[in-house]
Amino acid sequence: MSDRRAASPNDLRAFWMPFTANRQFKKAPRMFASADRMHYATTDGRRVLDGTAGLWCVNAGHNRPKIVQAIQRQAAELDYAPSFQMGHPGAFELANRLTDLAPEGLTHVMYANSGSEAVETALKTALAYHRARGEGGRFRLIGRERGYHGVNFGGISVGGIVSNRKMFGTLLTGVDHIRHTHDLSRNAFTVGQPEHGAELADDLERLCALHDPATIAAVIVEPMAGSTGVLLPPKGYLERLRAICDRHGILLIFDEVITGFGRVGAPFGAQRFGVTPDMIVCAKGITNGVIPMGAVLVKEAIHDAFMTGPEHLIEFFHGYTYSGNPIACAAALGTLETYAEDGLLTRALELEDYWADALHSLRSLPHVVDIRNLGLIGAVELAPIAGEPTRRAFSAFLKAYEKGYLIRTTGDIIALSPPLIISKAEIDELIGALGEVLKGLD
Repeated sequence: MSDRRAASPNDLRAFWMPFTANRQFKKAPRMFASADRMHYATTDGRRVLDGTAGLWCVNAGHNRPKIVQAIQRQAAELDYAPSFQMGHPGAFELANRLTDLAPEGLTHVMYANSGSEAVETALKTALAYHRARGEGGRFRLIGRERGYHGVNFGGISVGGIVSNRKMFGTLLTGVDHIRHTHDLSRNAFTVGQPEHGAELADDLERLCALHDPATIAAVIVEPMAGSTGVLLPPKGYLERLRAICDRHGILLIFDEVITGFGRVGAPFGAQRFGVTPDMIVCAKGITNGVIPMGAVLVKEAIHDAFMTGPEHLIEFFHGYTYSGNPIACAAALGTLETYAEDGLLTRALELEDYWADALHSLRSLPHVVDIRNLGLIGAVELAPIAGEPTRRAFSAFLKAYEKGYLIRTTGDIIALSPPLIISKAEIDELIGALGEVLKGLD
């Protein structure tokens, strides 16, 4: 057997990379070797300003001491403990800390290993909850067009991004989708939440009439749709969606894998938008991206519906080998401590106006058809090249990297979500560099 540890780092054949143009990448690799606070360092020694918090997840910036130390201590003390019929203190401490941060009424936590797994957990919990209450006829799950809920079968079924779904057959049955909220004709270049579109929530009533609301278990949406290109909820939209769910006895699930942990200026998007769902799905920023982890926060009534029957019986047959992994819990606790110490869960709100002004200064540049922002999130939508969708934005991504800036693209949309520690000077630097990139695009 060959010693793979001796393989050259330039041998790139074996790794089939996720969501990547593999052939293009392996012809001209872009490799990070280290990171600290706002910057990556490449294998060839260049500094790259992180304009995307890694992948929407490194909210506290890179190489934060409290997180590193928490992981080191935990690995030396308790590396693994099963969570089936056993426990360890960190999992319970973290659950308490999460419910303290959450909107009132979300009182219990289930752990997963990613946002994708946390979505599956929430969907399964919704179905099982209705059955536990004697409403097993509620089997339908409703997502939204252009929604992203991870890459497992449940997530891509309720998700609404075509490229993520089209290769995988019929997916889950009993799933439908409400309309997305993107409306360039009325809301282009809006600063913050759009004024128009609250009535789009009424599309849920159409599905209720089509399917019978007594068959619908849950609706899952991102409060702000991130991966599809930063689609903001119109003013009043989420409130209207909450009211429709209440009227028909449908659970409302917020996928806050991106909006959680300070990204929109509050611990969770639910608090920023003033709408409390029945479950919140979170991941990414829960550990600052350092260790894989996801979680689902649920309302008291959902938890209590399962707490019946003999006490020695398992109430809910669901979980993972790594649910509440000790090292992941330590990373999360170190992350929450860092957020609290630096005031990061509300810092995006403090910088929001400055960020918006900088971002919208790009409005007049070539090919720009829309700019959107909220908290420390931004999107610049570009007109596609005729017959070559995604090429213009991908070209911007490559040019930005060459200049020393990491941005993210989806379709022909450039998305930005820098670490929450970004300074005003670094905002100016990032947006200024992006402006130069846009000026040079074909």
